Amino acid sequence: MSELDQLIDSCIASKESRYEDWDTLGFQAKAGEEFRRAQIRYIGSGATGDHSTDTRILPSEHFTFSNMRLPAGAVGPEHTHHDVEEVFFVLEGELEVTVHDVEDGTKTASRNLGYRDLIRVPAGVPRSLRNIGDKDALFCVIIGARKPQLPTYPPTSAMHGITRD
Repeated sequence: MSELDQLIDSCIASKESRYEDWDTLGFQAKAGEEFRRAQIRYIGSGATGDHSTDTRILPSEHFTFSNMRLPAGAVGPEHTHHDVEEVFFVLEGELEVTVHDVEDGTKTASRNLGYRDLIRVPAGVPRSLRNIGDKDALFCVIIGARKPQLPTYPPTSAMHGITRD
């Protein structure tokens, strides 16, 4: 096998080699089953924790890339990435994406996104999302750092005070 063959093979993460990880964010179901969702990692681990032993994940140099499966009616809770922007790109289904004001989280603005729609949320802006369709939503999540800090959950988030253990 040539060096170029080895290089290109080391840069591929096939759909068949991925799996839906329902456990990495499973702690959020403590706040209710509507917060249950799956992460499907491709590049880096996102901001969900340490997945350094998962050899299927391509190493991240500048950003992370994963897919998220959000069941019908499920919610991605309000959270803030203080250090990085986050992008959602819809592959299947329909999402309502909401940004929350930084001061107290009570003022919001929401937009519906569907197939091939994208939103970029700047660092420091609280955000949440909800599957408003009648089937699972699948969307790309791109986070703008090799290893982002864990997000925080403001007092207005259902996750505020929920621990990972």
